[in-house]
Amino acid sequence: MEADLYARDCGSRQVLDRIGDRWSVLVVLTLASGTKRYGELAQRIEGVSQKMLTQTLRGLERDGLVTRAAHATVPPRVDYALTALGRSLLDLLSGLESWATTHLGEVEAARARYDTR
Repeated sequence: MEADLYARDCGSRQVLDRIGDRWSVLVVLTLASGTKRYGELAQRIEGVSQKMLTQTLRGLERDGLVTRAAHATVPPRVDYALTALGRSLLDLLSGLESWATTHLGEVEAARARYDTR
């Protein structure tokens, strides 16, 4: 069966949902610089709840984008890193990040014009 993003039950839509989710984008971009511990991710990604970060990491791991390595230390340590598949998203997501920061002023101006109508 060929992937059809517009078909309701196509798995490609689930993939798009995963990589288009704001927390997934931020986790992948944060892991671009290398392996991180859970606490480092939580600290870097302001506003993400513990529940949402955990769900996001599990989803990214399930989809093969992130690896999770648990270390039997006291206290326990868990490291997260991008897989090769996860790293393949970096050009795309870095472009999205660049676009958002470059055009932020224009978007804010458009919002202001819309909100004053």
